[in-house]
Amino acid sequence: MEITATAYLRIPLRMVRPCFLVIDREFPGSISTRKLVLETAKYNVITAYSAREAIDTLRTFPAVSGIILDKSIRDMPCADLVREIRAIDPTRPIVLIAGPSLEVCDDADYILEFYTPEALLELIRKICPADASAIAARTLELENL
Repeated sequence: MEITATAYLRIPLRMVRPCFLVIDREFPGSISTRKLVLETAKYNVITAYSAREAIDTLRTFPAVSGIILDKSIRDMPCADLVREIRAIDPTRPIVLIAGPSLEVCDDADYILEFYTPEALLELIRKICPADASAIAARTLELENL
């Protein structure tokens, strides 16, 4: 694709995209499917593979747009991790990927009982509607250059 000088001038120097902290049970050597889904949809992602790493990461990067939490994280009960996150930032939306389980973790803002990429993206669009619209408009604009 060739970008003309006029089109190039319309490209913003920087577009701020929402960034989500994904707390996933997958191993650090593998690519998180949730991370891949969000990045493909033009969201920024920081990934943590344990509760302790998630807490440290949130303290380091407190301005994340939201948190995607896999309920089956192994090193801390889900409810305890949500309480720790709330102690750091009570306003940050938490999406819990629950799956079938007897463990109760009701303190998340949103609960996805069964994970599908479409369901996660739909929920993210509800959490950040203005950002989702801006990303969609920018993607369309770039496709039409």
